[in-house]
Amino acid sequence: MSLASLIKGRRGANGFGYASTAEEVSEGVDLTGKSFLITGVNSGLGQETARVLAMRGATVLGAARTEEKAREACASFAGAVPVACELGDPDSVRSAIAKVKEQGSLAGLIANAGIMALPKRELLHGQEKQFYVNHVGHFQLVTGLLDSVADDGRIVILSSSAHGMAPKGGIQFDDLTFEHGYKGWTAYGQSKLANLLFAKELSRRLEGKGPVANACHPGVIATNLGRHMSLGMRILMPIGAALTFKTIPEGAATQTYLAANPAAATVTGEYYADCNPAKHSRYARDADMAKKLWDVTERILAEL
Repeated sequence: MSLASLIKGRRGANGFGYASTAEEVSEGVDLTGKSFLITGVNSGLGQETARVLAMRGATVLGAARTEEKAREACASFAGAVPVACELGDPDSVRSAIAKVKEQGSLAGLIANAGIMALPKRELLHGQEKQFYVNHVGHFQLVTGLLDSVADDGRIVILSSSAHGMAPKGGIQFDDLTFEHGYKGWTAYGQSKLANLLFAKELSRRLEGKGPVANACHPGVIATNLGRHMSLGMRILMPIGAALTFKTIPEGAATQTYLAANPAAATVTGEYYADCNPAKHSRYARDADMAKKLWDVTERILAEL
């Protein structure tokens, strides 16, 4: 527990806050007979979320980049189903969709995996890599499984407070690849803004006829998501962890709350942090931008 966790403690109308853990927000919840798909299950927040949902009786469908990683991760959870899903590979995502559909209905889908702050500009299928992996790959997976999510199910898309680091004007539709100037954190911010806009537009399209959809910021946590950070930042990580970072159990709390806590059953189209509604940038509230992003993403996938 960091110094910030001790100082901030619990806040929010629901009794949960900065220092709440995934176990705490799901205490007393019985998920027996319910299945949850979680991407990035092999480490960090995904692994902790899977552990806690399994503890509550859920069947975990654990997705990782390879079958081997997924099997290793799922070995700890009774009845878990490993799913190979490389978000940067459309064929892998299609195969994952097919496998998940074979398992029956989903009570929840948690789009947890991602990459962060690539130091150099990389393209994947003609798109900036962070935008493709974090947003396009999850868009393909989630939309491909909508008919498998129960009507009272929940879809949770991990965004980040870093969505506020997106370029001025929001999503750079005229330069998605950052051909005219690349900055790792700016590109990451754009991908996280895309995650948030996707959740909001998905919620709008599902309103009154399907599962709820929300986005969340897990907090700042020392996980392997930071493996692309500069050496200097990695050296400072232990200091940050002691002073301000959340622990992994704390970081997994908000997505677990949205996926499993009864109080969040009807919440939709929102952005949460510390297990409560949170402020987000004006671009994240731009309905027209969200609709355009949906259309552009569909076009990207269609061209593949």
